[in-house]
Amino acid sequence: MVVVSWVLALAAVVSGFGVFRLNSMARVTFSLLVSFLAVAGLVLLLGLDYLSAVIVLMMVIEMVVMAVFMIMYMMNPAGLMPMAMYHNKAGAMTISVGTFVLLAAGILLVDWPERRGAPAPDPTFALGRSLMGEQMLTMMTLGITLFATIVATVVLSTGRGRYDRLGDDLDSATADDPLGGGVGR
Repeated sequence: MVVVSWVLALAAVVSGFGVFRLNSMARVTFSLLVSFLAVAGLVLLLGLDYLSAVIVLMMVIEMVVMAVFMIMYMMNPAGLMPMAMYHNKAGAMTISVGTFVLLAAGILLVDWPERRGAPAPDPTFALGRSLMGEQMLTMMTLGITLFATIVATVVLSTGRGRYDRLGDDLDSATADDPLGGGVGR
């Protein structure tokens, strides 16, 4: 267990450092994903199964969305062309290393408090209750509303679809693309 936690911690730090050292958007995205997955593994080792699953789901989805947008909108193919991922290289590196050293020193030098009382019978429920209080229903409703808004925005922003190009039954021999330059058949 200790060896696994050290391996995950090292993987999180090295891949997090890779975000600053790699030279393409795609590589940085996957390096960041590895860092977050290693952190999720550490959270899992702490016995917070639900929080670990949330971290994995959120980060994988976020990185996949980022990769999809890179492929769709970047001028270079899939963000693989070399480019600087940050500005003020020396300042960014100094701040990053300084923050890491400060946090690591805090972990090693601070006296940790002793546990008082027993853990909650259901840690997931207790965490949700302490984070959301009485607003859990509001937050669940907000989540569904935001998802519906995202779907509606994508649907409304598309001026045409496959039916505009290939006909109502999608059986047209050639695409009637009103904008030109489409993929077609």
